[in-house]
Amino acid sequence: MRDFKGKIAFITGGASGAGLGQAKLFAKEGMKVAIADVRLDALHSAVSEIVEYAGCNVADVMPLCFDLTDRKAYTSAADTVEKVFGGPPHLLIQTAGVNSFGPIEASTFDDFDWVMGVCLDHVVNGLVIFVPRMIKAYGGTDGVAREEFHVACTSSGGAFMAGATCGPYCAAKAAANNLMYSYADALAPYGGGSTVICPGNINSNIGDAEKHRPEHLRNTGYHVSEGTMAHLRSVHATGIDPIELAEILKEAIENGRIIALPTKDIESWEPQLRGMNGRIEDYLLTAPERQKIMEERMAEMMRNRPERDNPGGWEVPEGAERFGMARKDLDYIDPSKKPQ
Repeated sequence: MRDFKGKIAFITGGASGAGLGQAKLFAKEGMKVAIADVRLDALHSAVSEIVEYAGCNVADVMPLCFDLTDRKAYTSAADTVEKVFGGPPHLLIQTAGVNSFGPIEASTFDDFDWVMGVCLDHVVNGLVIFVPRMIKAYGGTDGVAREEFHVACTSSGGAFMAGATCGPYCAAKAAANNLMYSYADALAPYGGGSTVICPGNINSNIGDAEKHRPEHLRNTGYHVSEGTMAHLRSVHATGIDPIELAEILKEAIENGRIIALPTKDIESWEPQLRGMNGRIEDYLLTAPERQKIMEERMAEMMRNRPERDNPGGWEVPEGAERFGMARKDLDYIDPSKKPQ
């Protein structure tokens, strides 16, 4: 996606931090921007900041206050965007996120439900609600869209690392990454694209996230205080500027990159990334006895495979040709992905 002017963007977490940076940048590119957040006061100030930064009309910035984990509310917001802006977003960026720190073994159900609800479930909600609308409105065939469209997600470097003190967050981000890889493949036939951006530290107010944890999810196993939040604020104050991060995301979208890894100190990631990937490499590459066992098992399986009438391949059970296809009545799905 390279042409942004006159198109529609929908950005979650758009009232501050990375989401606000994205809203400012894409509004300046000439997009109509809808920003979703759960904080009404922050939304009002964000609209003013976007208009001032982008020099756009206030009517081209739509604040939407709702809980992103509430599917009914999310659907209603999607309907509002279509009604006011004239269609679904050409660019969906899901950036909202929360985090809290504590030993994973002390985590409660509320800790998992809150962090994974915002960091993963809300991404699922946006994709399920918007992608069918985007395909219907803008999708084409043979990889050529009628209008350019793209989905993106702001993930984290934590997606690649173990997080003994932020386990729910790292698990959610790893899952979000995988979702975006899957959507990249799925949208290509319609001419759409997908990008996940995985920053390290961002200059944002995510350190204050605990202040906005819903009342019904406040049974945490972590120690949380004004002191711990102040510490996180000081850490995040040294992070990448949200506008700079948005520019990196824009470049990735323009060039069809599925993943972007922006950080000021990429070298500091190396030991952790090597440590995590090394576990897989150790299993696959540095254990020849395991490889030998697998080869022997494969050879045994091939020796004992049943006789086949079809020399071209395994016998296919009836109905298997429809495996992995979509429901036939979904009118936005590529016909090749539906049973005939």
